[in-house]
Amino acid sequence: MIDSYSFLRPWLFCLDAERAHELTLRNLDRAHNWGILEHFVSRPKSDPRTICGITFPNPVGLAAGLDKDGRHIDALGALGFGFLEIGTVTPRAQPGNPKPRMFRLPEADAIINRMGFNNDGVDACVSRVRRSQFWQSGGIVGLNIGKNARTPIEDAASDYILAMKAVYEIAAYITINISSPNTQNLRALQGEEMLRALLNNITIARNELCDRFGVRKPLFLKIAPDLEQADIDLIADLLLEFGIDAIIATNTTISRTSVMNIKQAHEAGGLSGAPVRVLSTDVIRTLKKRLGDKLPIIGVGGILSGKDAQEKVSAGASLVQLYSGLIYKGPKLVSECINALNR
Repeated sequence: MIDSYSFLRPWLFCLDAERAHELTLRNLDRAHNWGILEHFVSRPKSDPRTICGITFPNPVGLAAGLDKDGRHIDALGALGFGFLEIGTVTPRAQPGNPKPRMFRLPEADAIINRMGFNNDGVDACVSRVRRSQFWQSGGIVGLNIGKNARTPIEDAASDYILAMKAVYEIAAYITINISSPNTQNLRALQGEEMLRALLNNITIARNELCDRFGVRKPLFLKIAPDLEQADIDLIADLLLEFGIDAIIATNTTISRTSVMNIKQAHEAGGLSGAPVRVLSTDVIRTLKKRLGDKLPIIGVGGILSGKDAQEKVSAGASLVQLYSGLIYKGPKLVSECINALNR
């Protein structure tokens, strides 16, 4: 494998973070279309894991947020991921928050973003997934869904149900994102009363879709790293009560404790990368203690090495996902984590 990313990174880091992100993905697409991407990535070892009735070729996936609209599925799939999570998508297209809205903190191997669920709408995303060779050839694509910014929080369930209906036929699994800090009041859905009502409505809709399509698609819930232990225990109990199939721990953090003295740390948004590693791992441990083997946990947050991936699994995760680590370490991180977790 040729590690060209270490040479490209200094140039990319001279650009605005969002522009560099888009440029990198476009060039990744070109390399894949030209048939040269395989020269820059290692062929992953086969290490299948069966979770929620899905057999994942390996336990390392792409976290939601990197490819919000499903524009780069084939190129990302060629990097060796065992699965891809696309989104967050909302029922209707929306521009997200004003730019600039993504900031690097290189001293901390971290990123702050306040993207705000910018996407072309769920129908456009579903069309792209259907057209992708990765999906057509059996690659595992999960869809991460959220509510539109203009939808009142009291009506959030209607947006989640609309999005779930749109993705149900093509998604290997569906993730309910209630933990982004970049949509106003969204995290209020993690409270007992609102979460109970949301899960009740979603499970009723899932049962209707199951009858319609003849297949029960797994539902995952993605939570924040900033919850108290009592809140985590409550969420775990509600997931079991309503038959949710797995939990993703965690989203980005609103804490700035570990980056207070770094330039741009004051920017609003969710902090990801190395500073969230311990927070997310602690949430995984708390969930594992509460859930045991009753519900699988997908670990995400601050994975920048194979050792970090092992830490998540040791804490109780069955699978892991990468995002910010790719920005700092490049595609080689995928194979590094797969090798570290190979049984």
